[in-house]
Amino acid sequence: MDRCVVLVDAGYLLGAAASLLAGEPARSRITVDHAALIQGLRQRAEADTERPLLRIYWFDGAPDRVPQPEHRRLRVMPRVTVRLGALTRSDGRWAQKGVDAAMHAELTELARNRACSDIVLVTGDGDLLPGLMSAKEHGVAVHLWAVQAADGDYNQSEDLVAEADERRVLDRAWITRAVHAKELGGPCAPPPAPRPEIAAILSAPLPETAVAAAAAAAGPDTDGRTGTNGTPRPAPAGDRGEPSGETGSGGSRGVPTPKDLAGLGRPPAAQSPSPNGSQPAATLRWSSDKGWIERGGPLGEPAETASLPTLALLTSAEQRWADREEDITAVGGDPFEVGQVFARRWTERLSDAAHLQQISTEYPRIPHRIDGELLRYAARFGLLAHKDDQIDEHDRYAIRAGFWREVDLRTAAEHTPSAD
Repeated sequence: MDRCVVLVDAGYLLGAAASLLAGEPARSRITVDHAALIQGLRQRAEADTERPLLRIYWFDGAPDRVPQPEHRRLRVMPRVTVRLGALTRSDGRWAQKGVDAAMHAELTELARNRACSDIVLVTGDGDLLPGLMSAKEHGVAVHLWAVQAADGDYNQSEDLVAEADERRVLDRAWITRAVHAKELGGPCAPPPAPRPEIAAILSAPLPETAVAAAAAAAGPDTDGRTGTNGTPRPAPAGDRGEPSGETGSGGSRGVPTPKDLAGLGRPPAAQSPSPNGSQPAATLRWSSDKGWIERGGPLGEPAETASLPTLALLTSAEQRWADREEDITAVGGDPFEVGQVFARRWTERLSDAAHLQQISTEYPRIPHRIDGELLRYAARFGLLAHKDDQIDEHDRYAIRAGFWREVDLRTAAEHTPSAD
């Protein structure tokens, strides 16, 4: 068959691109326009081989082989097939398992069945050498593509390079059409609308008596964080990446998390700075009712929020289908963006404007049922930590911040008078 096929080792392609553009192979350091990348691969493959494209196979790893947001977007693109191996963590590093074997099997099967005349390999792994040699023996021309190395040296197996029929380097100019390094030090999301900052509330020092009470109530446990009665012990600030409080005569201490504060048995008051320099009291309420003592209502939820409908109740079958399509093709999976998308759908489908005002007055606490639905929605985008199936604390902050940003925008729009 006079057609070409492209086999992409995504770990190699994106890792090498990150090394070239950001100085380290962490894929978290780059942003990828997958549509532009696939289009670029297709155009370059058809130009190099002078054959029409049959298909692009995208090989990558994922925890438990569960497709991540990028995989879900890729697999609905024309002429793209996604093959997933396992992604495991060992010694603090992520490693792909099964990706090389899947690429080897696909390479040899395509050649044996004469499904194409040319195969483009975007990889650097020498484990594919037997498959490459087998493809050549079946009369297939093998093109090996490399990503320009950051240090100007090889980033591919020398044996693989020697056996390839044709070779090409994807240089920086080509890579940057679809891949860009992330800015360091910048905010991960726009600052919220003018509300008291959650971070400022959390960073405000607690009275020493409250901290002492929490420490006294907590006894040593296997992890040193909770007592025998389940009371949380305020953890050191460095363990959570939070700012520490003031240092007194007793040494430095960490600022407790909302969960730690709930263990004190009452909603604590913290001070957050105001523009005029005064220190108004701010009651710390967090996004879930869990852990509160005074919860009210027959089911443990305050009566004033029990009437708020969930997104599932507001969504028709047609809307559910459209939401799924949007999640696959348009939602990137950034935690802040996920919170915004959920809140946009929820606020747009509310039939009673009073519900929007009701939830706005609950800031920064999202009622328990809606908060749980929000986090379950976020879990679809691979935001669960693989170790314990929990969403990372930093991601939960960003998800809820995105939710409140969108609610604020909708609330402001409701109060903006329309022009006559």
